Amino acid sequence: MPVSRRHFFLGTLALPAFAAKKAEPLRPGILLILVDELPAFMLGSYGNKQVRTPRLDRLAQTGIRFFNHFSCAPAPGPGRATLLTGRTPMQLGDSGNISPADVPLAKILGGAGYACQAGDSAAALQFLDQQSAGKPFFFTLNCASLRPPYNNVPQKYLDLYAKEPFDGYAPDLPSPNAQDGKEMLRDILGNVRKAAAALTALDADVGTVLDMLRQRQLLDTTLVVFTAACGGLWGRHGLWDSAQASEPPNMFDDAVKTPIIWSWIGHVPALAQRPDPVSAYDFVPTVCDLLSINLPQRNLCGRSYALQVTGKPLPKKTKWRLILCAHLLNTGMAREERYKLILRNDGKGPNELYDLSLDPGEKSNQFENQQYLTIHTELANELTSWRQKYST
Repeated sequence: MPVSRRHFFLGTLALPAFAAKKAEPLRPGILLILVDELPAFMLGSYGNKQVRTPRLDRLAQTGIRFFNHFSCAPAPGPGRATLLTGRTPMQLGDSGNISPADVPLAKILGGAGYACQAGDSAAALQFLDQQSAGKPFFFTLNCASLRPPYNNVPQKYLDLYAKEPFDGYAPDLPSPNAQDGKEMLRDILGNVRKAAAALTALDADVGTVLDMLRQRQLLDTTLVVFTAACGGLWGRHGLWDSAQASEPPNMFDDAVKTPIIWSWIGHVPALAQRPDPVSAYDFVPTVCDLLSINLPQRNLCGRSYALQVTGKPLPKKTKWRLILCAHLLNTGMAREERYKLILRNDGKGPNELYDLSLDPGEKSNQFENQQYLTIHTELANELTSWRQKYST
């Protein structure tokens, strides 16, 4: 049965005294599949025709993809921490560590009666084999990292890409400010083949966990979410890893734009996609909204997009946000559909401004172009306000 709209608008209508008893809140099992350094452009469900991700592609067919989902901190540790707490990197101290004072999603769900655990695929298989319908659980599947080196990729996956030309993949010459992963730039095509093999191996690993859900007859009662803590450059812009592939950190879309797939049979529309700009800091509010669980009393900047997840329209006169922000160390980003501003060292620079409609590859820095002064000012004010409001 589809999620009732009243789960999203509690208290807006007074029910008559003779109304039926209020429905119990939904309590599905939840499987969060989380990976590091996966740019959205590498998945088949996001348009890639050369990298084989059949299991994740099938997962996307059963649910909804968001094509403008962004990490709040495009580095593995801080990106995960924001996703799992809803707190900004400034509030978390830029470390990527979740302190005892923070309230991660597992703690929120544990308080609502969920059995919570995290681990690799082997731990997931053991955990899921012990679950049954009607007993809510939350498992975070921490996938193998897609960061180099790719020494443990099974040979059969490497063989899949041994002769793949990756036509149309046009990496740039190594950047002079390359840092993390710069050794991979000596043979970009060869290393892209290895990274693709690692992703296909990850896809197969995820498939074994999804198969366990089917075997235990839990698939229909489980919300499955697949996402990445951050993206990765993989040779684009002459860099390899995510934001810290360069010095100073970069905020290129390949590093900050990540996939997110929601699948929940009967509640999330199949074969669906949304263009709405959403952030990792929206994840905790969205899950809590779907389950009618109160958020902790924290200074959270995220906003629930549960209506979009379940294929429902926003209420009339309600507008979705246009600007998203991100932060890592000395670098901040404010991004809307057409423009992206990157400020460093409190605006002292080096700074960047891109017109994404004319320059989707982010090659031409317009920061000094006076024709963009108005948008520069608007985004700078937005970023400053966000940092000030959500630093504590």
